[in-house]
Amino acid sequence: MTLRLTQPVKPRLSTVDTLLPVWIVAAMVVGLLMAVFAPWIGEALQSYSIGTVSVPIALGLLMMIYPVLAKVRFSDARAVGSDKRLLVTSLTLNWLIGPALMFTLAWLLLPDLPEYRTGLIIVGLARCIAMVLMWNDLACGDGEAAAFLVAINSLFQVVAFGALGWFYLQVLPSWLGLPTTSTEFSAWSIVASVLVFLGIPLLAGYLSRRVGEVRRGRDWYETRFLPAVGPFALYGLLFTIVMLFALQGHQVLERPLDVARISLPLLAYFAAMFAIAFVAGKLVGLAYARTTTLAFTATGNNFELAIAVSIGTFGAASGQALAGIVGPLIEVPVLVGLVYVALWLRARTFPPETGETADIPSPSLVKEES
Repeated sequence: MTLRLTQPVKPRLSTVDTLLPVWIVAAMVVGLLMAVFAPWIGEALQSYSIGTVSVPIALGLLMMIYPVLAKVRFSDARAVGSDKRLLVTSLTLNWLIGPALMFTLAWLLLPDLPEYRTGLIIVGLARCIAMVLMWNDLACGDGEAAAFLVAINSLFQVVAFGALGWFYLQVLPSWLGLPTTSTEFSAWSIVASVLVFLGIPLLAGYLSRRVGEVRRGRDWYETRFLPAVGPFALYGLLFTIVMLFALQGHQVLERPLDVARISLPLLAYFAAMFAIAFVAGKLVGLAYARTTTLAFTATGNNFELAIAVSIGTFGAASGQALAGIVGPLIEVPVLVGLVYVALWLRARTFPPETGETADIPSPSLVKEES
């Protein structure tokens, strides 16, 4: 049924989501305190690892991503692939513009710091496959489109990451007369990252919706089950942030000036990519929901993969690894801020979409409203 709007849509965050930056800052502080006063926690996190992936951090990410994917109506996601504007624009932003932009910013702002520069280039090659789903959800993006684009990025990541690393660290610098970085990437670390951080929650989300709707119906699933599992997205996010800071907080505290230098190209990258993607969505004629999805899937990065590759290739104490670690510390608060930017732009740059009702709240991490 088509609903006619009598007033503009006014998206708003729930009370809990409005305070999300407060929770994130608190989680960072807790993690730093653990790193300083309980360093054995970081040692324990490193000891409980499979390959380069910390098991506690992996569990936190799975807990964070599953509720978001459980919301996706997978039967509707199939139609997303027919939107060539979205697909082509997303692939262009993620695999051409994004890596090239990070390469440019890293060389412009860190010309004298080759280790950090290399680490940031690796971050730029690792396209987001996990946390972006939550930012997209908070900003009222298209959940089905986000799941589809994340799946496409995952496939590209497995196939293209090593080749792009070789191009941006060796071939392109040599063409430009710049120093090159000789390195090898582990194909297994890339495949493992995709399988763990996307494959498991994606399968769980699909099965829970499939089984829940068959046994109890869609109404029960979306009004009873989703609100029950929704809070775990917030719990998983905060737990992951605490664990990351507990694991790597000592490096952040010991090298604050280096962290500040690394932060500059990251801040410029996130702001530029979001702006470019949002404008691109408008130019190709996408509505707000898919423009927002396009922007967040292009802006976020797979820091789990970047850190794993940097540690596996250069070592845990390397500058490349520190650059990877600083990535999520900057990305999380910045992308939370961009959620508010997206909602602000929605009311001012997009007409109300057909089928929307007035004063629709944004999807909450804690409570699913129907």
